[in-house]
Amino acid sequence: MPKSYSIFLSAGEASGEAYGTLLISELKKLCADAGVQPLFFGMGGERMEALGLERVVRSEDVAVMGITEVIRHMPRIYAEYRKLKAAIRERRPDIAVLIDFPDVNLRLAEAFHALGIPVIFFVSPQLWAWKKGRIKRVRRFVDRMLVIFPFEEPFYRERGVDATYVGHPLADLALPTISREKFGEEDGLDPANRWIGLLPGSRIKEIRLNLPEMVRAARLLFERDAATEFVLPIAPTLTMAQIHVVTGLLTEHAAGLPVRMVRDARAALYHARGSIVASGTATVEAALIGNPFVVVYRVSPVTYWVAKRVVTVPHVAMVNLVADQNPSNRLVPELIQDDFTAGRIVQELEPLLADGAARAEMMAGLAAVGTKLRGGRGPDETAIGAVAGIVLGTLGLAD
Repeated sequence: MPKSYSIFLSAGEASGEAYGTLLISELKKLCADAGVQPLFFGMGGERMEALGLERVVRSEDVAVMGITEVIRHMPRIYAEYRKLKAAIRERRPDIAVLIDFPDVNLRLAEAFHALGIPVIFFVSPQLWAWKKGRIKRVRRFVDRMLVIFPFEEPFYRERGVDATYVGHPLADLALPTISREKFGEEDGLDPANRWIGLLPGSRIKEIRLNLPEMVRAARLLFERDAATEFVLPIAPTLTMAQIHVVTGLLTEHAAGLPVRMVRDARAALYHARGSIVASGTATVEAALIGNPFVVVYRVSPVTYWVAKRVVTVPHVAMVNLVADQNPSNRLVPELIQDDFTAGRIVQELEPLLADGAARAEMMAGLAAVGTKLRGGRGPDETAIGAVAGIVLGTLGLAD
């Protein structure tokens, strides 16, 4: 019988769940090569479960956003957190890999540290933007911080944290291979029309706040060019009940508009002429695919009021932070809170849809961002491979 290793994984949101899925697959492959058996348990989504994660907590049950939203759902989140802590104490895994989701995962890091279990934190909390006070907890409870943006490694190292830039996992994905015709056939779209992506976020609260204004912008664009259809990717972490909420929002706000709900966000971005994208991981996906877009975002008034006073970075969109341009000359337009209106969206997006200088300039800038996010790795090296290698090295299984 091969020796087995118990690996705790924690991913609480759609992007983290996607990375967790890739990581499980890579760890299974490397462990097979090393002649050992990995046993996975913790928090994750359905895709992680399909690859062998024993889910103590379902990620779709804890993914919320914003300050007021976290407070409102705190009793439920804390109950799920207690389930995880009980499983940790009972099973004492050999290692913990915590993926993003800092409100829960930094607390879990403390619990693992108290038990002497090594902690790898993959995908940094955005401490460089706000909550810099948390750096003390990271320094004390996290053994390795694996970051996916180039400016994060020096930030942590200067503050005494063992950090390594592994590159962005999305930068390793091949472009979608599905043809425009096939994608259109599967999702009821006419390949002869112009397609525009609507990406309101992966959490239902985000979608409620962002989608109605996106649809209002879509209506203005459709009125100007009726040969336009809109693609709305649905995050895999949404439950059927939440998908019904999205359908209800479309019924309320998008009557008469050709909006198609699709499952493959990357294919939607690949074939769309341009997109309206809520700030988050989808902006990185759009950049890497080379899809011109406008960034939008809206949160509750209380969350925005607090964020305005504590966030210290010059941009909201990660793509703009990586591009490192002056706020007066951002690579990608940012329409946040009160600036997020249908009229402003159309004003910023329309020049990017036509062939010309604005579109060419953004696509060149997005390509440069993609180069940075690949981190100078060789053609056979991946970010997830680097993470898996560090996990095995921590377990004493590296070559």
